[in-house]
Amino acid sequence: MITPRFSCSQTDNSVIVSIYCPSVRASDVEINVDETLFSVHINPYFLRLNFSHPLTEDDASSAAYDPSTGYLTVTLTKEVPGQQFKDLDLLAKLLAPRPSNTAPAQPIIEVLDSQDTELEDADEYLAARTQGLSLEQQEILEAAENDWQLPQTIPEPLPPLQTTVERRYGFLDMHSGYFRHVEHAENEVNELGPDAETRAPHERRQWRLKHEEQKWDEDHYMADYADDEYIRELIAWPNPLTTSTEEFEYTDQENLVMLRLPRKEYLSTPGQTHSLYLTLLTLLFAHSYETRTTQRDPTPESAWTLATLTPAFSALDPPPYGQASSPDPLAFTEAELADTLTASYRRSLTFPLYRSFALAEACRADVAALLARGKRVVTRCLLEIKDILDHHDVYYVYSKIWVDDFCVWTLAYASDDVLMKLAGAVKGLRIPKLSIGWDLEELEALTREDVDRDTDSDDESEDEIERMLPAPLP
Repeated sequence: MITPRFSCSQTDNSVIVSIYCPSVRASDVEINVDETLFSVHINPYFLRLNFSHPLTEDDASSAAYDPSTGYLTVTLTKEVPGQQFKDLDLLAKLLAPRPSNTAPAQPIIEVLDSQDTELEDADEYLAARTQGLSLEQQEILEAAENDWQLPQTIPEPLPPLQTTVERRYGFLDMHSGYFRHVEHAENEVNELGPDAETRAPHERRQWRLKHEEQKWDEDHYMADYADDEYIRELIAWPNPLTTSTEEFEYTDQENLVMLRLPRKEYLSTPGQTHSLYLTLLTLLFAHSYETRTTQRDPTPESAWTLATLTPAFSALDPPPYGQASSPDPLAFTEAELADTLTASYRRSLTFPLYRSFALAEACRADVAALLARGKRVVTRCLLEIKDILDHHDVYYVYSKIWVDDFCVWTLAYASDDVLMKLAGAVKGLRIPKLSIGWDLEELEALTREDVDRDTDSDDESEDEIERMLPAPLP
C-alpha cells in the first residue's frame, strides 16, 4: 500500500483532510472513523491518522473527489464543537500508531539497602548466592528464638543474561547488525573499529575518551586562538533558525520526508526518556556547529562533521555521562547538562577544522534558542541532519539507527514544556574551561604572550630599519 500525500485543516466544527490520490475511482473509497482514529483506503493508497480528539461521521460529514486535481477531500465532524485539534501540521505525529494502553514494565520493588559486589563474573556471583543458602538453618533457629520473626531482605537482582556477543545500540537500543562489516567500509567516524557490534556501553565510553585524548592537538587550538578573525565572523553570523520571525510552516519537501518516516510506538521507560532529551542536546549542538561553519550551505564534509561531533554516532555512546541526581525523569540537573555538553565541547575542540571554545559557546547558545522555539523547529533541525546523512554513501547508517526515530519521537512524544525548561537551563549553563580536561586557559595565556612578543619584535625591527636609512636631504 502507498501512503499518499495529505494535509489537515480545521474549522470550528470540522476537520478537513485533503488527500492526493490521482487516477483512482471514487466509488472504491473506503472511509472509517473510530473515535480518534481515521482511515481511508482507495487502491493502491491507504492512510490512517490518529487525531488528538474524537471525530464522528454524521450528516455534516462528506467526502468529495476531484479527478482534475487528484485530491480527495474528507470533512469530518468534531464530536465536541469548537474543540481545537492541535498539531495538525505534524504529519508524523498523525501517522504514529494509537498509543498502547500497556505501559512499559517498571520495577515494583524499591531497594532499601544494597551492597556492591566485587565479583568479576556471573558464575562467581551465582555460586556465592548458592553458598548463602547454607545459612537457612541458622536463620530458622534464630527465628524460633524471636517469635518466628524471619529476617526479611530484598534479594539483589541477578546479572542480565547475555545470550549473544552482539550488543544493541541506537535509538532506545533497538538496533544491531549495522556495523558487522564496518572494516570493509570507509567509515572514518566509527571509533570502535571492527568491534563496534560487541563492545559494551562502558567500553564504548572508554574508547571514545581515549580517542579524544589521542586526537587532541594543542598547536591547532593555539593557532585558531591566535588567528581567530574568521571564527569571529562565524560566531557573529545570525542563524536564521533562531532569529526568524516568520510564522513556522513545513515545506512540501519536509512533509514528504515525514511521510516516509517509520511509524512506531515508542514505549520508553522514564530513564530512557530522560536519556533521549539529553541525546537531543548533542544532536542540536552538532547541527549548530555544522550550520555556523557552513552558514547553512552544506559541504561534502558536513556529514562527517555531524557524525563526528555526536558521541552517540561516532562511539555509539549517548548520554547521560554522569549520575542523574533528580528523581524526576523530566527534570535535569545542572551537573548532568554540563556533562552532556562538555562531551560535545571536547569533540568540537578535537576533530573539526575550526577549534574554538568561543565557537562552542555560540553553538550552546544556538541549542538553547532552538529548544525555546519548540519541537517544530527542533524537528526541522533533525530533518536537515537526516537529509545530509542520507546523501552520504557511508554515514547514512546513523540516520537509520538514530535520526529517523528521533524525528518521529520528537513530533509525537517530546513535550514543548520540557524543551522550554531545557532551553532556559542550557542558556544559563556555564561550562568552565577547566572541565574540558585540557589546559585551555594556560594555552590561551601562552598564545597571548607569543602574540605580544611577536608584536614587540616587529616594532623593534621597524625601529632598526629606520635607524639604518640615510638621513633625509635638507
